[in-house]
Amino acid sequence: MSAPTSPDDRQDGALPYVPARGGVAALRRAAADCRGCPLHENATQTVFGAGPAHARTVVVGEQPGDQEDREGEPYVGPAGRLLRKAPADAAIDEDQVYFTNAVKHFKFAPVGEARKRRIHKAPGLRELAACRPWLTAELRRVDPELVVALGATAGKSLLGNSFKVAESRGALLYLPGAELPATAGEKPDDDGEARRLVATVHPSAVLRSKDRAEAYQGLVSDLGVAARFLG
Repeated sequence: MSAPTSPDDRQDGALPYVPARGGVAALRRAAADCRGCPLHENATQTVFGAGPAHARTVVVGEQPGDQEDREGEPYVGPAGRLLRKAPADAAIDEDQVYFTNAVKHFKFAPVGEARKRRIHKAPGLRELAACRPWLTAELRRVDPELVVALGATAGKSLLGNSFKVAESRGALLYLPGAELPATAGEKPDDDGEARRLVATVHPSAVLRSKDRAEAYQGLVSDLGVAARFLG
């Protein structure tokens, strides 16, 4: 399969790079060469998901941050370390959690005199759409019982542009397994299998909060809904 080599060839985003066969490991190898949107040009590397190949839960965040971009692993920065603690506090077994992001490359703006500092920029709708084939493929390969969406960007990638985390957090929603995005988290009309989804805030919002302890307890409370569903 030939890979796109120019912007005009990238209208399908990541889709031409996604292998039709193989598990999560095959996806990870293929994603390393993804050129489906311009974000790869400045990022250090693709940061793909990590965790058990058939986890019960898939946690979806926004995008890798500065530290994740440098190390090539998801959720290793300050927000990631907080997130790794929260499932245990909500009685979720981290050994059954697969961590990933809606966008696989770090989007940033260089600042400072030497332009060495890199400030996070939220991915746009085009970048979300371009990267969605990777997320769709991950969900199909892992086939979790539950998806957790962290923040507005992840929620929009999974449930459409009308998603608002403040209106949906802590509720047990539906995510059709066949196609993304779903429609506002409602149960599909057909009789096909639908995954369940719980939305909550991104851990970076907890770190930015004036009352970090209260914000963290809110995150844990939302994850508690996931824990009760998983039993």
